[in-house]
Amino acid sequence: MDSLLLYGEAEGYIQSLEKMSLRDIGSPRWFRQHEFIEKLNMQAILNASANQEEFIKDLFVSLGKIPTLIHAMILTEVWKHKVFPIMCKLQDFNPKSTFLLYMVIHHEATTINLLETIMYHKESSEAADDSVLDLVDYCHRKLTLLAGRSVSGEIPTEDRITHTQLLDTGSVQDLQRQSDMLEFEISIKALSVLCYITDHIESLSLSVLSRMLCTHNMPCVLVQLVENCPWNRGTLEKYTEGRWRPVLPEDQLKLNKHDGQVWMALLNLILKPDCQRKYHFNSFNKAQLLKLCGFLTEVVIDQLPNLLDLKQFLGQLAVTDPVAPKNDLILEQVPEIWNNIVMENGNKWKAIAKFQVTHVFNPSESELREQASRLSQTYNLDVMENLIPDKPKCGACGRMGAKRCSRCQGEWYCNRECQVKHWPKHKPACKLMTEAVQKLQEELNISS
Repeated sequence: MDSLLLYGEAEGYIQSLEKMSLRDIGSPRWFRQHEFIEKLNMQAILNASANQEEFIKDLFVSLGKIPTLIHAMILTEVWKHKVFPIMCKLQDFNPKSTFLLYMVIHHEATTINLLETIMYHKESSEAADDSVLDLVDYCHRKLTLLAGRSVSGEIPTEDRITHTQLLDTGSVQDLQRQSDMLEFEISIKALSVLCYITDHIESLSLSVLSRMLCTHNMPCVLVQLVENCPWNRGTLEKYTEGRWRPVLPEDQLKLNKHDGQVWMALLNLILKPDCQRKYHFNSFNKAQLLKLCGFLTEVVIDQLPNLLDLKQFLGQLAVTDPVAPKNDLILEQVPEIWNNIVMENGNKWKAIAKFQVTHVFNPSESELREQASRLSQTYNLDVMENLIPDKPKCGACGRMGAKRCSRCQGEWYCNRECQVKHWPKHKPACKLMTEAVQKLQEELNISS
């Protein structure tokens, strides 16, 4: 499998990561850091998917940079919710500035994706130090939003488009729609991160446990996700591996990855001894948890046998009242990242938006050329193919593809014979894609 980064390169990228201010977002210095995180994310996924040594995770742990990564993600989250809406009212953006704005919005998705990969390991949760509290708060915000949108029927029905496809649009409305789709994808990743944190709860501080169980009542949030299942669209489609996919009749009762993560997080938060001693099984919490009984069918337990323990516990909970936890006076840590960013910028949202509209997202022609060139190097197509869970299929016969169409790079074929045979059908799409790339080059003033 191709490698994107050498060990020394990755070490240099991670060592250079720094905490930035809200005003820095979109600046050349910020974009350089974004490119580093993009490459680190791709390499981390390549290593994990190939069961290779995960040196990206090891470097983040040894260099103590996981808190910096969490800060970068939350900083983008604050910007997206506080500054971006003001910017949209100040100016109608052209395709150039729209693309740069999308890259900023996409940064949060890239960062949570990288965190999902490295937080699988216990040592990563420990290395996050106090910032794991901010990460728990972040996951809570995303999952409550996900549950709320599922109840109100606001889950996106389309897949997120690619960077290249977005370049063919220039409207703020398209950008906002893509932001909503990204928010759904980010929330799904936050579920994974929360699941991994609960796996390692014994090695984390009491403050983290209290934050999940007492402050945010995460078990009840997870019950809402079991009830509404936002990654299932009836029995027809499921959101799997980053896109909506049709469900075959024989797979309709099969749990997907996200179902499993919700159940595993519930198992950890309800059955682990430390959690049982801390969680208050009052009448409300008890009523919410007992809703799970209706979902613990034989089919579900056959797929996740550990859920039998949960079913037995819920059976006992239905007829007993567990002892309430002791209200001991303890000193608890509190999350700082979100609060510090908001306190520092609380009366400056409009000023930051005006500054960024004028100076950051209105780049010169030379700055655009340089940025476009760097991005084209970041998103290496040959390496990114290894990140796609489904192997490309021949556009003519459906067998595994071996080579791409050299003109549009969008269609795959197993051999030259299939490519020639399929050309009459592929020609119109090939022409459209080629023209779109030419338009992109003209917009960004890149020479072919």
